[in-house]
Amino acid sequence: MGVQEKSLRVYDTKKTFFSKIGTTFGKIFGSSKAGVNNFVVNAKRNTAIKNYKKYLKASSGKEDLLEKTFENSFTIYLESIDELIINAIYKKVTLGTATPFEREALSKYYTVIHTKENDLDEYKIRKQIYLLDLDYNLLREMEKNKLLNEFMPLYLYKMERFYKGLLKRYSMLLTEKSSQVKENVVFDSIFKALEEYVEEIIPLEENKDEGLLKDYSEYETYSVGKLDQIDTIDKNMILLGISRRKFVHSLPLVVSERCYQKLLQDVRDTIVDSKIDRKIEGAYQLFIKLVEQYYDRLLSVKIYWDNNDEKKAFNLFKEKKDALKDIKAKSGIQEYERQKQILYIRTDISNMERYKIADKNEAILQFYRTRLVNLGDMRQLKNYIAITHGKFRGGKLEKGALEHEKAC
Repeated sequence: MGVQEKSLRVYDTKKTFFSKIGTTFGKIFGSSKAGVNNFVVNAKRNTAIKNYKKYLKASSGKEDLLEKTFENSFTIYLESIDELIINAIYKKVTLGTATPFEREALSKYYTVIHTKENDLDEYKIRKQIYLLDLDYNLLREMEKNKLLNEFMPLYLYKMERFYKGLLKRYSMLLTEKSSQVKENVVFDSIFKALEEYVEEIIPLEENKDEGLLKDYSEYETYSVGKLDQIDTIDKNMILLGISRRKFVHSLPLVVSERCYQKLLQDVRDTIVDSKIDRKIEGAYQLFIKLVEQYYDRLLSVKIYWDNNDEKKAFNLFKEKKDALKDIKAKSGIQEYERQKQILYIRTDISNMERYKIADKNEAILQFYRTRLVNLGDMRQLKNYIAITHGKFRGGKLEKGALEHEKAC
């Protein structure tokens, strides 16, 4: 997208209307980092807020008309921010007089613009998110608390809709046939969008959902510091759990299921690739946690099954999982945990065989077998036979060799 510079008129007077504008711009783009805002944006924002309030109070039969009026004013409001970036910040960066805040704002602006090359629909949503978020953060920087309170309902309403639209877009891309590399990019985009919403928007909402608050509290433990592979998978699992509460329709069950399967494969790979026992054990415990969430939050509410074998497998799993409660009551927590691990491992082995990915995951299958042996669910047998090569003379082997080959 090209950026055009527009000439500015300069009025040599101290008390005209235009000099007041100049003074305002001086305050806006000063060292205070208050950022991109002026009286035009203020006016358009106020109009959008006013129309949003009218829309919320719309009487029966007038909802569509007032919604259209609000949406039009909101579009004009965002366009005013967009224009100011092009006409003011761009020129300041070009002249070398921009503040660090302004330079960062322009850098993020062009990052958003860049998405237009790959996906026009994503670009349109991303740009609106950027512009709205920029104005919100500027109001917060300027500590305009009264205006912020009036602006907040509109901000949260629109942000939720934007992120729902973004997740719907990614969901549609994931249902299209594409390479594994492209699919992984879409998975990353889904988790990135969820993280943005959880990080920036949820803390501003007045949530009374105890489950959501618990999930968010778990997420906060990963909001600072450097994350390793295990931490990243765990964080994404929490985000996926939150999505089952906030974005059920935007991130359909079939897409969420694929996200869970992606995380399961990630944790399998982590178990196999880790060289340190502590990390292997950490990844294994995460596997147990992930399987539990996958079945409790997704499969347990699944109504329509494309494959009858999958439905039967889930019902069998559910029966065995429910039976664990009796084991816990009769035999204690230790036996309960042992039986639970056996159930989850065997279920994952069955799933890999059903989805025909077992051949590509021989290393994790070997890990599972070893675990089942340690849990007392499987006996270990020697898996090799000895074969001798050479010539026998007088009952003795001459110039022979002893080799070992896999028995099966």
